[in-house]
Amino acid sequence: MRKHFIGAAGLAGATALLVGCSSAPAQTVTGPAERPTTEQIRALFADWNASLATGDPQKVADRYAPNAVLLPTVSNQVRSTRAEIVDYFEHFLQNKPSGTILDSHVAVLDDDDAIDAGTYRFALTKDGAPSTVDARYTFVYEKVDGKWLIVNHHSSAMPEQA
Repeated sequence: MRKHFIGAAGLAGATALLVGCSSAPAQTVTGPAERPTTEQIRALFADWNASLATGDPQKVADRYAPNAVLLPTVSNQVRSTRAEIVDYFEHFLQNKPSGTILDSHVAVLDDDDAIDAGTYRFALTKDGAPSTVDARYTFVYEKVDGKWLIVNHHSSAMPEQA
């Protein structure tokens, strides 16, 4: 497996491919090598969000590649191993998170690589009290053995909320 590093030039190139937001039913993008559609890449978020709804940190971690890096919203620790990703979600899932995309920009880089970046809102329940958190996100996906996995996930609270 290869690690993905996106520099300013690469991100600028990917940004040129970005398109606006639309809704699509949840589905997993699999099958023979063919360029995925923007809608198929957007649907990967719905699959990830459904894994959150299970309350099982192992199921959420299954959405990440073995070499994935998670820069989470509510932790200062960079998570770069499965155990660290599971640990993060063990705590995050206690808040019963449910995400909604507010703004999505997808760049399909090739048959096996895509980026979805934008903003999302999480509905949370902590100690019985509901709240929401708006955040920026970037998901970098890679097709591994026919399955789309997250290789890089960055999420940060909107600066105005901090």
